[in-house]
Amino acid sequence: MPNIYSGVFGRLAVVLAGFAASFALHAQTATPAGQIFSQDMREEIVRISVTVKDMYNRQETRPVPITIYRPAGDGPFPLFVLNHGRPTTDRRTAQGRFRPDHAARYLVGKGFVVLVPMRVGYWETLGDFDPEDSGPCNNKRIEPTSIAASEQVLATVEYARTLPYVDTSRWLVGGTSMGGLTSVGTVGRNPKGLLAGINFAGGSGGDPVKNPGRPCSPHQITRYWSGLAKHASVPMLWLYWQNDKYWGAEIPKEWHKAWVDGGGKAEFVSFPPAGEDGHVGLTIDMNAWLPVVDEFLNKLGFTQPAIVTRPAASGFAELADVGKVPSATGRAGGYARFLEARQPRAFAVGEKGGWGFATGDYAMGKAIGNCQRSGQTCKLYAVDNDVVWVAR
Repeated sequence: MPNIYSGVFGRLAVVLAGFAASFALHAQTATPAGQIFSQDMREEIVRISVTVKDMYNRQETRPVPITIYRPAGDGPFPLFVLNHGRPTTDRRTAQGRFRPDHAARYLVGKGFVVLVPMRVGYWETLGDFDPEDSGPCNNKRIEPTSIAASEQVLATVEYARTLPYVDTSRWLVGGTSMGGLTSVGTVGRNPKGLLAGINFAGGSGGDPVKNPGRPCSPHQITRYWSGLAKHASVPMLWLYWQNDKYWGAEIPKEWHKAWVDGGGKAEFVSFPPAGEDGHVGLTIDMNAWLPVVDEFLNKLGFTQPAIVTRPAASGFAELADVGKVPSATGRAGGYARFLEARQPRAFAVGEKGGWGFATGDYAMGKAIGNCQRSGQTCKLYAVDNDVVWVAR
């Protein structure tokens, strides 16, 4: 595997005042014990304090951990705030920190600093206060949920204004599931500096086990987004999968129609089924969404290439010739596993002997990412049945 390492970060105190979410008097970095951070993206965690209200008008101040991924260099770089989803109640206790490494690596490759807030009521703050509780299934209240979630996005952006390597005059918001709803809600507030939003399978109230494809009170989202859209001014990209077990294939189309009819701007893309549940397409179907998102970002002026493409076969070695793999640790372990793996598959090697491999969706990009976590520059050695390595 790639070299194991631990991040070492100092403490950071900031003063963040005068913001409507009443957030943040202190932020600090921390590295949880035993976690392997992505050195190539300078991954770290900071915590800010955020004050939010729930649907019952209860107000609390709680910490919001934010994972930061960023490019090499001093910047300033544009910002992308990427938001997590909401598991069903019985699964939320097992939800850890949202670490969308491979999606973040693509965005960092496009030149963004990526901030990933873990909103109040999840991970470390799971417990007696849940500002995203939207009520009983037959009478969901989406507005207070959306406001609480989007305020934490805006608090994250306000914190980012204190970072010298971030240009908050150019930022985007995106997210998956409840994070998609959060992104729509944020766009509907038309904040300063926001350029666009991306909604990955966004919504609320789904239960893929008990009621697959039949979310609670979908008309409440239709109604709320229809009214919210008139405040939105930036373009959006909405991505849904036909085998989404939370919303099904048709309900998201109704939500999109309500948004557009209400005055919002959004391109809707329906992807073919992915895996057992397309709801998690952000993670399992990068091959589908990457080119669509890339085109969207290119039109906004973010044209830096970031999608890993397949090199031609190089003839450097026979695929099964383990001795030619330019990594001693890779030869000793991972390459044998790569040879036994099903296609699509990819194996990457680092400049200092690190390695990584991946199979399935976006195997080439994920293999390079798994290798580069150790902080090395990596390139592909083999893809499927071809050696593609070219000696330096």
